[in-house]
Amino acid sequence: MTVTHEEFRQRTQEFLTANAVPRSEPPLEWTEESMVAECRRFHGAQAEAGLGGITYPVEYGGQGLDKSYLEVFNQELSRYQAPLVPAAISHGMCLPVMNDFGTPEQQARYQSRIIRCDDLWCQMFSEPGAGSDVASLATRAVRDGDEWVLNGQKVWTSGAQYCEYGLCVARTDPTQPKHRGLSMFIIDLSLPGVDIRPLRQINGSSHFNEIYLTDVRVSHNCLVAGEGEGWNVAVAMLMYERVAIGAGGSGAMGNRMGSTQLIAEAQKRGRNTDLVTRGALVDLHIRERIQGFIGMRIRQAAEAGRAPGPEGSIAKLNAALISRQAADLAIELAGASGQAWATDDDDGRQWADGVISSPGMGIAGGTNEVQRNIIGERVLGLPKEPDPYKGQPWEAVPRS
Repeated sequence: MTVTHEEFRQRTQEFLTANAVPRSEPPLEWTEESMVAECRRFHGAQAEAGLGGITYPVEYGGQGLDKSYLEVFNQELSRYQAPLVPAAISHGMCLPVMNDFGTPEQQARYQSRIIRCDDLWCQMFSEPGAGSDVASLATRAVRDGDEWVLNGQKVWTSGAQYCEYGLCVARTDPTQPKHRGLSMFIIDLSLPGVDIRPLRQINGSSHFNEIYLTDVRVSHNCLVAGEGEGWNVAVAMLMYERVAIGAGGSGAMGNRMGSTQLIAEAQKRGRNTDLVTRGALVDLHIRERIQGFIGMRIRQAAEAGRAPGPEGSIAKLNAALISRQAADLAIELAGASGQAWATDDDDGRQWADGVISSPGMGIAGGTNEVQRNIIGERVLGLPKEPDPYKGQPWEAVPRS
């Protein structure tokens, strides 16, 4: 018998009360190591409580419920602090792609472990010479009997340092145009020839990595959706990423830099009567509400069974613009305490970290410029930019 929404909400509340901390309490402080461990524990407990993989098939570790139950869970979750970041790509991109494109054998082997966070996954797309134009990537995969041999370099791979697997797009046929001749592979990151090197960011963290692949051998069974289908899988993954970013929040620091929190900060600093500040806060709040309506539209489309489309780009672009606007307002409110602070002043450090991290929202999931191109072409019907090499084999296109 299907559980009612009221029963499901009650079960969710009981789980979160036992396994998470209300947002009304002081922010939790995690190191990367402790957050990854807590993330695995949280999702494992979630699965044990019958709340893991809410919309995914029961035979693959899910609950087999429709998306309205996921909406209920997320409504309750929004009131709690939970260590979700390490699984954001694993659950938000890799899991739905595996569900959509994986073979039954792949789904049976991997999906329940992803849902429980027994395994964390990353996506391996960008390269030094293929950032915004992912389709021009040069990582090669060559068939050798029942195996494929991969060589190349990926960069800006979030979370690879603690992940067990990655979904890697590679070129399997260089005689085809760049969007064709690509294939998607499941890569065990512990295999010989996989070299993960963290990249130091401006905020001192190392969330991103470059990954070198040197004669990495994977079974033919690790091919997702079939040879030559890599671009279709990659586009689906990117759409899921844009939807997750656009519908999941707008601030670089999550709720820390939302309009509600900035209004409270303005009141604390005696800036709430300043007309310029009040106008900026109202404008931010209005844009957040609009973003909420965009997210609602995306979720309704998903509930109707429609795959993510260009609305994901609209949501993602808007989220990036809001994030930058909130960061500018936050540092203006914080003043000198957001630029120089004592070593024991965690408040000042967090303000600065959020502000300098904010521009990353305009890059993750495709740059703002890429989103504007997608919106222009697929929403407004504008012509594509001229490409003198359109339709030419990838190997015939000049590269630096």
